[in-house]
This record gives sequence, C-alpha cells and structure tokens, in this order.
Amino acid sequence: MTIQELQAAIEGLLFVVGDEGMTVADIATVLEAEEETISEALFALRLLYNEQKRGLQIVEMAGAFRLTTRPEHATYFKKLATSPLHSSLSQAALETLAIVAYRQPITRMAIDDIRGVKSDRAIHTLSSKLLIKEVGREPGPGRPILYGTTTFFLDHFGLNKLDELPPLPENIDESSLEDEADLFFKKFEETMEIE
Repeated sequence: MTIQELQAAIEGLLFVVGDEGMTVADIATVLEAEEETISEALFALRLLYNEQKRGLQIVEMAGAFRLTTRPEHATYFKKLATSPLHSSLSQAALETLAIVAYRQPITRMAIDDIRGVKSDRAIHTLSSKLLIKEVGREPGPGRPILYGTTTFFLDHFGLNKLDELPPLPENIDESSLEDEADLFFKKFEETMEIE
C-alpha cells in the first residue's frame, strides 16, 4: 500500500468512526500495518490538512485521533445551528421526532428498534434544529443517552406542554397502520412546511 493509499484509508476510517475516533493501535489493526507506519502516515496527513487550510483537521483527544472542523469556522456552524427552520425535515427525521415526542425520555437504540432502521442521522438533524436534546443518561451498561423534546419544539408546534400532543389511536388495525402514519406525518409536514 502506498503512503497516499494508507492516508486515504486512515481518512476514511476516521470519517466513519466519527466522534469516537481511533487510536494508532486500532488503525494499525484494521489496516494490518505497523503502528510506527500508521503514526508516520497520520503525522504527514495532519500536516497536509494544515498546509492546505482544509475545512477539517485531524486532532488527537484522549489518545484517539478524529476528524473535526476548524475552530475558526465556528461562527458559520453556529449560524447554521441557530436557523433550524430554513430547511425541511426528511420522513426519517419526522418519524424520529414523533417517537421522541411520545416516548421521551428515550434512547437511540429504542428509537432504532421502533423504526426498524438506524436513526443516528435523524437524531443529529433534530438536535441541530433544536427540536430534541439530550435529557440525561439511562442507568445500566454503557449509560446510553436519553433524548427528549425541547422548549423550541413546544413553541414551534404551539404547545404549552407535552400533554397537548394529539392522542395516538389505541386500537390500530394493521391494514390501516400505514394510512394512520401518513395522516399523522402529514400534520407534521404541514406544520414544518415540508415540500
């Protein structure tokens, strides 16, 4: 593997693992390479990012390397995060929002179980739009994050408290389940001005 191929693989790994990051040993194991080779490739890749003034950088935190944005661009990210209504929500985000609203506090894994698919991206979108937030940790192994709706969620939907959410149907006929869901999400779409 050439140095460029090695760096490309490292870059891809760091992107995929996200905030968790990876240690040199972890990267070496996955790429079946020597730790010293990985350290040298990481050092060169970090220099390349800095020399080219890219929007991302590779930082080391608690012994793990990860991709992060540059602090000098923080004002742009803050502006994006504080304008939550300038973009629409996907169907996945709407489903996730409904689950959080009715089942809070709830973990990501519980949301995934209900939806039958991963909800990481939807949770990130809803958090960045200030509709949901971390409200605590579930006791037990791993102490997973619990999510709940925000005051902004209540304000946006014209609610004073969560008790004012429309009730879910109690006896659902399986054949009409999809129609019920479509009607429920249509109300959200109209409120969120989704095209």
